[in-house]
Amino acid sequence: MKIRHLVWLRRISQALFLCLFLYLLIISRLPQDIYLNYTLAFSTEQELRLEQPVTFFFQIDPLVGLTSLFSGHALIKGFLWGAGILITTMLLGRFFCSFLCPMGSIQHVIGSVKPALNGSRMVRANQKTPGQRIKYFVFMLLLVGSLLGLNVAGWMDPIALLFRSIALAVLPGIGTGLRSFFDILATSDIKVLSMLSYAGEVLVSPVFGYTHQAYQTGWIIGLIFLVILFLNRIRPRFWCRTLCPLGALLGIFSRFSILKLEKFPEKCTNCNRCTRHCQGAASPKPGEEWETAECLTCFNCHNVCPEDALAFKFNWAFKLNRQPDIGKRALIGGLLAGISLPFLARLDGQVDKISDSRLIRPPGSLPEKNFLELCQRCGLCMKVCPTNVINPTLAEAGVGGFWTPHLIMTQGYCEYTCTLCGSVCPTGAILDITVKEKINQPIKIGSAYIDRGRCLPWSGNAPCIVCQEVCPTSPKAIYLKKDVVTAPAGKTRQVQLPYVNLQNCIGCGICENKCPVRGLPAIRTIAAGESRSLRNQILL
Repeated sequence: MKIRHLVWLRRISQALFLCLFLYLLIISRLPQDIYLNYTLAFSTEQELRLEQPVTFFFQIDPLVGLTSLFSGHALIKGFLWGAGILITTMLLGRFFCSFLCPMGSIQHVIGSVKPALNGSRMVRANQKTPGQRIKYFVFMLLLVGSLLGLNVAGWMDPIALLFRSIALAVLPGIGTGLRSFFDILATSDIKVLSMLSYAGEVLVSPVFGYTHQAYQTGWIIGLIFLVILFLNRIRPRFWCRTLCPLGALLGIFSRFSILKLEKFPEKCTNCNRCTRHCQGAASPKPGEEWETAECLTCFNCHNVCPEDALAFKFNWAFKLNRQPDIGKRALIGGLLAGISLPFLARLDGQVDKISDSRLIRPPGSLPEKNFLELCQRCGLCMKVCPTNVINPTLAEAGVGGFWTPHLIMTQGYCEYTCTLCGSVCPTGAILDITVKEKINQPIKIGSAYIDRGRCLPWSGNAPCIVCQEVCPTSPKAIYLKKDVVTAPAGKTRQVQLPYVNLQNCIGCGICENKCPVRGLPAIRTIAAGESRSLRNQILL
């Protein structure tokens, strides 16, 4: 196969895997037919599962599998895919970065559109720099941290970061803008524009969601993603070269690669085309020592060389390639940071003591310590949630739990018969429970309590039985008692006062979400009483 054919094969592979990633991300939600019959779908004990393999990219990501193994001592589903990537890296080098990785493909595209650097400046930008050791610092931090029981790999893992950024920031942001535009068209007196607004809603809803999606810290996630994209204007594929911990892992394994770059200095005319087109700043120019760990196996250098002074060939003689330039500072700094982070994360007491009352985890979540050992902060459970109740944490779970999922009942509620979050969790931090297990055990995620000062019947302001009506448990966790209360004007009023039976309450939060007292509802849900924690129980 000629080298130009390999380059085109890489480009096609990049496009296909990027499209596959975006497709799996978009369909990580309830299908349209179920949304149209939403009430019927959740009124039975029918098991709802996504048919497509939405966790595929997390399974082929060896960093996800490795950190989950070290921290949670568990092999995630599809772990062998990631192991296969590492084995193939030992044969072909960092092919994952240039052929499969959707994050790398996006970086490549952004860095290629109207390059900010041209000619000699591009040659300088593609020279190897000490900053490329930072990714080894990040990798050591994440690896050592996972060995000590705190898995924060999802903060920097390219697959988790890209999924989280697009699912929780990019799509909701674009969707909000489009809906605002369609709302303006809908208010127009021109019939054609009104019809266009409805047609537009139908077209964009399958991609951007059928309801308005909003996520806590979504703007922070989006801002970080924009900064990462902007850095490509300073140095091409800045993320891949400088920050990516998965790239560091693959760079270490590429030392065993049998696919090597052969150089013929006698043919070189110093045109610098190879350096100008090198995606990894891997020193491809003849006369320079090839940086195997930095090479992304893009084949650009071989393809653009006019003198055939470069060639990729298989060398079956066992000889290790040049070792990665990790640097003592990056190595020692990563070790110290990886050791320090798990201990510093426990200083707020969120792991070792009873956690924040607002920290309501999805149904099926492991106990907090085990949960933090496996959760990748990827956002899959948040994307698939049909009510938008699952959100990334800010301070509720402390530093160690930043961006892990928790439930905000004012934004949604946990559907009584929904177990989608556990079915898509790539690492098992949320167990894949059945509807029967959720209902019959039952699995409790918290408990409701009534703020009588804000409750309409308790305060004497108005009759209300909404919380009791929407309570899904059988028997209902909220019951009513007839009584007479004094209204603010001094008159007495006969009302039905709501009470919470904590033995029946599962903490689903629908009462809080539907409470007519907006802002701060009169009935609220806290984590106390959750099934997963023996310490966080209500003694009855």
